Amino acid sequence: MSRITAAITAIGGYVPEYVLTNEELSTMVDTNDEWIKSRTGISERRILKGEGKALSDICVEAVKQLLSKRGIGPEDIDLLIVGTVTSDYNFPSTSNVVCDKLGAKNAWGYDLSAACSGFIYALATGAQFIETGRYKKVVVVGADMMSSILDYTDRTTCVIFGDGGGAVLLEPDTEGYGVKDFILRADGSGRKYLCQPAGGSLKPASHETVDNKQHYVYQEGKAVFKFAVTNMADVSAEIMEKNKLTADDVTWLVPHQANLRIIDATAERMGLDKAKVMINIQKFGNTTAGTIPLLLWEWESKLRKGDNLILSAFGGGFTWGALYLKWAYNSN
Repeated sequence: MSRITAAITAIGGYVPEYVLTNEELSTMVDTNDEWIKSRTGISERRILKGEGKALSDICVEAVKQLLSKRGIGPEDIDLLIVGTVTSDYNFPSTSNVVCDKLGAKNAWGYDLSAACSGFIYALATGAQFIETGRYKKVVVVGADMMSSILDYTDRTTCVIFGDGGGAVLLEPDTEGYGVKDFILRADGSGRKYLCQPAGGSLKPASHETVDNKQHYVYQEGKAVFKFAVTNMADVSAEIMEKNKLTADDVTWLVPHQANLRIIDATAERMGLDKAKVMINIQKFGNTTAGTIPLLLWEWESKLRKGDNLILSAFGGGFTWGALYLKWAYNSN
């Protein structure tokens, strides 16, 4: 019997309608379009607006689109994993909320927190449930509503992040397509450079934490850049070497959209031409766990059965990793 692998058979994505441009940001914080573009490559980002809106609304829209493309209903989902750091609540999980809003009555699920590496971590995890034969349809979501934890007077963070996300459907494959390999890494000592300082059990919410703006993203940009540019590039090259892939074998690099300079360094380390690199940071910014599925969603029409994709990310805390994926279908 052929080995079962977890293949992506459908994908959906969603970004909010509201566009926050660099020009508008410059009226909120001391910055300008040239300063942001030269350091990040970002021109605009999407922000979820509206009373009562939350991360689950982004996830639901992405999953609905996926289900429609595949021609199945929410009741067909066995498991739903959400990679995110901006859940609707500390508990219950956003996965629970999404299943309820969708009517996915036969599914269970959970949230997975790995910051910007959240989608790769969740995709690798979801694949195991398919490979063991336990489940037939696993939905993996990568999404974040970063605007909910940003201080729009802090130009070191507010210019970078946006809201959005995507979802993929994993199903069994016996032809060699799907998730082929992954390398995941973590180093918790990095938490001092990039974290959300308060709101957890270490520092519960109080007047002091709110007054000190400790519920927003905190980042030491230079330290994070140094770690990210090295580790994201190294792990991407490592997975190529492990699977005996040359630059010619790789059809697409699907990199986390944190910073254009980090993306360029990763492609260079892999020996890839820029034409093989998916980039949309200029219009969506860094949507944290949402960047990689949004890339797959936008590039879906260009993907062909058998394409070799390397998914690569680096996230706060620190987390990083790379995943080798063989695309399983031709889009219409």
